[in-house]
Amino acid sequence: MQSRMKNVATILPAAMHALQALSKVSREVDLPPKTLGLVHLRASQINGCSVCLDMHPRMAKEIGETEQRMFTVAGWRDAPHFTEAERAALALTEAVTRLADASDPVPDAVWTEAARHYDERQLAGLLVAIVAINCWNRLNVATRQIAGAQSW
Repeated sequence: MQSRMKNVATILPAAMHALQALSKVSREVDLPPKTLGLVHLRASQINGCSVCLDMHPRMAKEIGETEQRMFTVAGWRDAPHFTEAERAALALTEAVTRLADASDPVPDAVWTEAARHYDERQLAGLLVAIVAINCWNRLNVATRQIAGAQSW
C-alpha cells in the first residue's frame, strides 16, 4: 500500500497544532490515562486506522496497560477485564464514532451510564478525546497513511 499524500498534519502545521491542542484538553480533566488509551484504541479499530492501531497500543503499554485488555477491547462487552466506568466510556466512544449507524446515535441509556461515572467536566473531556481520535483516524484513513511511517 502507498499513501496518497503526506500526512495532512505535516503539510498544514497549524492543523497539527490544533489537533494536538484538542487532544491535550482531554488529558487535563482528570480522566484516567488508561481509559483514554482504550477510547483511542476502540475508535481506531472501528475506523480501521492502521496508523493509530500501530501507535496507540505502544503508547498504552508505556503507561502500564496490559496486552490482555488491549487484545480484548473490541469485545469489551463480554471481556471481564474492564471496569464499569471504562465500559461506559467505550459505549460512548462507539456511539459517537458510529453516528450514522443508528437513528438515535447516542442513546439516552449510553449517555446516562457515562454520566453516572464521569462528572460534566470529565464527560466534556471524554467527548473531546473521542472527537479528536476520530479526526486523526479520518485524516489517516482518507490519505492512506502507512502504519509506522510517521515522521512527526
